[in-house]
Amino acid sequence: MLQAGQKAPDFNLLNEKGENVTLADFKNKKVVLYFYPKDDTPGCTTQACSYRDHFSEFVKRGYQIIGVSKDDLKSHQKFLEKYELNFTLLSDPDTTVIQQYGCWKEKSLYGKKYMGTARTTFVLDEEGLILKVFENVDPKADVQQVLDFIDSL
Repeated sequence: MLQAGQKAPDFNLLNEKGENVTLADFKNKKVVLYFYPKDDTPGCTTQACSYRDHFSEFVKRGYQIIGVSKDDLKSHQKFLEKYELNFTLLSDPDTTVIQQYGCWKEKSLYGKKYMGTARTTFVLDEEGLILKVFENVDPKADVQQVLDFIDSL
């Protein structure tokens, strides 16, 4: 898992419009980069809608919001449209970036073990330096925790 003080790895992923997006595209911009398991599931929808509802607060503080999951572009498009999300979603179907960021972990459901995306949020400065990592994120509390952290800077 990456830690605060480290440089965030660059990436090249497709957004919901099929456009290439790199972390370098956000140079000189502050970023909240969050990794989540799956589009249109209860926890992920709660988290995404919370970012949508607080989007203007992040913009006022100078932050861009980027969500990343292994869902494909079609899934991202449906998710964005259904919930009127107002930020970028990136598709990482082979989990390369999810793994780079240390978010691909063993999980357990009903006693069955499997690999999946651990809900994790990174706060990055204008140079791509990781300021804070929130692990095992509660989808209901994530946005407020991130805003509280940003306000403490």
